[in-house]
Amino acid sequence: MKATEIGYNSKIEGNVVHTRLDSAVSWFRKNSLWPMPMGLACCGIELMAVGASRFDISRFGSEVMRFSPRQSDVMIVAGTVTYKMALAVRRIYEQMPEPKWVIAMGACASSGGMYRSYATLQGVDRILPVDVYISGCPPRPEAVLEALMKLQNKISKEPHIADKKPARDRGLILS
Repeated sequence: MKATEIGYNSKIEGNVVHTRLDSAVSWFRKNSLWPMPMGLACCGIELMAVGASRFDISRFGSEVMRFSPRQSDVMIVAGTVTYKMALAVRRIYEQMPEPKWVIAMGACASSGGMYRSYATLQGVDRILPVDVYISGCPPRPEAVLEALMKLQNKISKEPHIADKKPARDRGLILS
């Protein structure tokens, strides 16, 4: 009896992988999101917990928390943004290379939270384009992982390679 081969055999399949360039770029981008943590208040503690071994953020390729905006592509705004801090947050966002995404973590970053004062920005979406909102005060670390999964899903649906025709002319609906 001849034993059947199970798994990958380089003699049969060769060292070639076939895929579309857009699919490969999409896979690279969604599996290597490097966060820029902006822990501005109590949500920053929950963001730190996500980096611990219990929640294992490295499953998503996001364990490398970069504190340099030039080396990160996801800004996680965690906590209350005051008007005094808003200019610094915006400047850091502008220093990040394209493509870049933003996650608003917690009630304060999403809507100002319980603070209805002259000093608190009522949502970071007034100064930055937010891709994913995380609710809660403070949100659990599992919610941050769910937000990363939603962001990965969004990135995988984005066209990455410049086409000759715009997406709306091809009949695609992009959200």
